[in-house]
Amino acid sequence: MVPPPLWGPPGFGGKYLRQRVPGHEPVRTVYVAFAPDEEIGGHDGAEKFAESDVFKNMNVGVVLDEGLASPSENYRAFYAERCPWWLVIKARGAPGHGAKLYDNSAMENLFKSIESVRRFRGSQFDLVKAGLKGEGEVISVNMAFLKAGTPSPTGFVMNLQPSEAEAGFDIRVPPNANTEALERRIAEEFAPASRNMTFELGQFKQKGSIHNKFGKPLITATDSSNPWWSLLEDAVKNANGKLGKPDIFPASTDARHFRNQGLPAIGFSPMANTPVLLHDHNEFLNQAEYLKGIDIYESIIKAYASYIQYTKGEISRDEL
Repeated sequence: MVPPPLWGPPGFGGKYLRQRVPGHEPVRTVYVAFAPDEEIGGHDGAEKFAESDVFKNMNVGVVLDEGLASPSENYRAFYAERCPWWLVIKARGAPGHGAKLYDNSAMENLFKSIESVRRFRGSQFDLVKAGLKGEGEVISVNMAFLKAGTPSPTGFVMNLQPSEAEAGFDIRVPPNANTEALERRIAEEFAPASRNMTFELGQFKQKGSIHNKFGKPLITATDSSNPWWSLLEDAVKNANGKLGKPDIFPASTDARHFRNQGLPAIGFSPMANTPVLLHDHNEFLNQAEYLKGIDIYESIIKAYASYIQYTKGEISRDEL
């Protein structure tokens, strides 16, 4: 949630702050970026932008991206997110009459895979239900589609077992997960070749890495080693807000493309006392929370735009 008064061209943030906060002269530039295709990965949007010379020349110090609503009075902030692995499992088998019982049909093989996925999903979800881990700390697997059957002019042929069947799964992988173990599980349990199964990771070109291009975890520090985090904490407090424990975003945002460049990126949306209605019907935000969010953003941007970051042996970055 970015309040409308903050929208504008590069540099607009400074003009806005001078109008809203008399006597405040920002020393950094505030850029507001609008990028397409975030829902399908942002590969033609934020990813290309983050890799461009235009972005490098902006000399960015920190990135703020979207967060989630919080049912409690504490705002939520996210220092990392789960990477999307979009998995398609395909099963093959001999076709046969719909009344015939035989082993290794495509549908039977696919059902075995689905049951294996369901058990793994249940084991991860149980950790969340028991309060042992947060939603962003486990590997989630949810079926996105199921495709099988022999089409007919009136629907599907009902007395024929098909020779092929497939299912798609949206897998989200936290940055601290053992990806090698997950890949072995997919190859040995979810889609073993011995059961005439094949799989594709990335039908939509989505198999995110948990490391940035420098080989480091896609994680933004949330301690004193990261001045941007400390500034965020103080700014929220100064605006009479409360910040909860930092967390891993359960889904994926454009922030990962900037973390991939080695930049600190924080997911944050000042929406407290609000149910999480992500992609639900009637997604809403209370007017009072919206207006309070503007004050929170003012405080954060004032703090960020006033901070001069010095690093050993080089001049400070002068852009945000």
